[in-house]
Amino acid sequence: MNVANLQLEGLLMAIASINNVLVQKGLLTVDEVDVALRKAEASLAGDQRLVEDMSPANRDAVCFPLRFLQLANRSQAEPNVVPFAELTRMVGRTKAPYNDQM
Repeated sequence: MNVANLQLEGLLMAIASINNVLVQKGLLTVDEVDVALRKAEASLAGDQRLVEDMSPANRDAVCFPLRFLQLANRSQAEPNVVPFAELTRMVGRTKAPYNDQM
């Protein structure tokens, strides 16, 4: 596996853990974290460069971290952050096609 992929895996799990702590301490709600992540994804999805210059696979790659963190955030009922591999599978199962793929 590419070392950069391993570094991103660690970074995503760190951010998911921090989001979990922020919610557990009552500094943010699950909904507030979800809205922030959805706004970030919407901003990316609205970027003409993504729509016009990138393949659907590349668009998915750009949006993957946000989708991953959204699912980790929605899994707050779990005592710990859900493992990386499980969250990754969940991202793949919940991905919807883009408008230009329909």
